[in-house]
Amino acid sequence: MIKDNPFVFGRAAEGTYFTDRIEDAKRLSANLTHGINTILISPRRWGKTSLVKKVINETDRPDIKFVFIDIFDCKSEYDFYHSFANEIVKQTSSKIEEWVETAKTFLSNISPKFSFGTDPMNDFSLSFEWNPKDNTEKEILQLPQKIAQKKKLRLIVCLDEFQQIADFFDSITFQKKLRSVWQHQQEVTYCMFGSKKHLMENIFNERSMPFYKFGDMMFLKKIPTEEWVPFVCDKFQETGKTISEEQVAKICELTENLSSYVQHLAWIVWYKSDKVVRNKDIDNAVNDLLEQNNVFFQREVEQLSEFQLNFLKALANGVSSGFSRKDIIKKYRLESSANVQSVKKSLLKKGIIDIDEQTVTFDDSIFKLWMQRQRR
Repeated sequence: MIKDNPFVFGRAAEGTYFTDRIEDAKRLSANLTHGINTILISPRRWGKTSLVKKVINETDRPDIKFVFIDIFDCKSEYDFYHSFANEIVKQTSSKIEEWVETAKTFLSNISPKFSFGTDPMNDFSLSFEWNPKDNTEKEILQLPQKIAQKKKLRLIVCLDEFQQIADFFDSITFQKKLRSVWQHQQEVTYCMFGSKKHLMENIFNERSMPFYKFGDMMFLKKIPTEEWVPFVCDKFQETGKTISEEQVAKICELTENLSSYVQHLAWIVWYKSDKVVRNKDIDNAVNDLLEQNNVFFQREVEQLSEFQLNFLKALANGVSSGFSRKDIIKKYRLESSANVQSVKKSLLKKGIIDIDEQTVTFDDSIFKLWMQRQRR
């Protein structure tokens, strides 16, 4: 019997869909369960969220409670406090009465109001208003510590897309508020991670920033091909199909081992192939993946300046450093060394490139492949 969907992409890989990261999982689990704040840093699609959820799912201790908060949609300080309070209350309580009691007990200055959907145990929202002068912001930030103390638990608060706070109005002041409260909490541990590496590095790795040295910095690496090969081969075998180790290595090469893309391309190969994968199936799968992303990539390119596009053409052609050399500037019409620096900064901010020391790479390996084929 052939099982459905042996691969997962576009969401966190959990359970049997997760592969490798054994040492990363051990380190993260040890940190969080022993009270060490941890910051996960890597480019997009490298599996940070999947790693955090793996640790959450495999931690079986009655004295530890995880709270997972995605702040991607938070555009302001108020949005953050609202999401933070909502999820802390929701995920630390098991009954409606307990939610209401928790909010009333620990958010005394807010007068919380609850609204419930068709599934009151899971579908509810907490609304509130406050005067910034009444110390309510600090009260919300102290909420996990107060709940942990009352319930005699260790709370582990995981904040996904944490780099969003860098875009808040007067972000530095806001970050100071967070750290001033969180650094004194003895029963709460924080895990922060996000999809924009350069913003996360700025928040946590710059000496002048409030969150500098807030916790252990974990820089994730790509899952190597030798770990992907048995994982993908086994998934095909479990579903009655066969793929060779060399073909899996080709998938890894094409995607540059980006976790989400490895699984996405493997999925397309899987549903396109018969019992035995042909090399042609991989070629067709790559074409499909590029076609699926064509509109998105085209829109991305249309929003770039001429200099930004020229820079990416150079990058797609194999230039990874030395962009300020005279021959590179002339060949790709980059105007000047100063302009090159400006272009790099803007592309980094857009999340299109990543810079590791002096080496520049595409943030998205499939976008790189698309650019290369457009050039042809």
